[in-house]
Amino acid sequence: MNKWFAGLALTAAMAGAASAMAADAKPTVVLVHGAFADSSSWNGVVKILEKDGYPVVAAANPLRSVKGDAQSVADVLAGIKSPVVLVGHSYGGPVISAAAYGSANVKALVYVAAFAPEAGETVAGLAGRFPGSTLGPTLAPPVALKDGGKDLYIQQARFHDQFAADVPNADAKLMAATQRPITEAALNEASGEPAWKSIPSWFVYGDQDKNIPPQALAFMAERAHARQTVVVKGASHVVMVSNPKTVASLIEAAATAK
Repeated sequence: MNKWFAGLALTAAMAGAASAMAADAKPTVVLVHGAFADSSSWNGVVKILEKDGYPVVAAANPLRSVKGDAQSVADVLAGIKSPVVLVGHSYGGPVISAAAYGSANVKALVYVAAFAPEAGETVAGLAGRFPGSTLGPTLAPPVALKDGGKDLYIQQARFHDQFAADVPNADAKLMAATQRPITEAALNEASGEPAWKSIPSWFVYGDQDKNIPPQALAFMAERAHARQTVVVKGASHVVMVSNPKTVASLIEAAATAK
């Protein structure tokens, strides 16, 4: 074999190897937390995904406004060159629905005990559409903001039962103390056109969720024509904390779906 043919063969081999590596590359998983939580709520899920070889980013959600929070996540997505599986918990659902709209690299959406609103719908409206949410009476007195808005927290003494009933008490107490507030305005902000109409979605939630009625979650999953819906018996609103294996498994199913 002369040098020209040898070089051609080497180039072809390198191109084939690069193509195979690209085909085997796993998408990046971007996790978006919801209200009264922070990125640490994904810790158990992150450990599993990273062990299984997935690049993971737990994005900080400002919890100020649906539009502004979605832009914050969209900025994160714009810096990722690989395909993305975008995951949202609770209020993080409207945020990922907006952030992924028109995005070229988001291949799947995963809603974890999360709202999946239609255009014009609000988180507060969806939570009250079906009976069962007991969040309202557990909220602490609103914190007044200089701009005239209000920050909302869950009373620490009621956090465990309301938000994380299936999490050990010591862990729930820590979550209560470190909870991030959400603005009242964000919960009442109308959503824009959602990405779940054009991007495949997966849903997982607990049947003992006290923040979002399970009936509402089932309605939203059906409306979005979810590829798969997993209902975890006995799980609270923070199903990703109490059942990280189940949530990680669904995320990986979304990541490997064709």
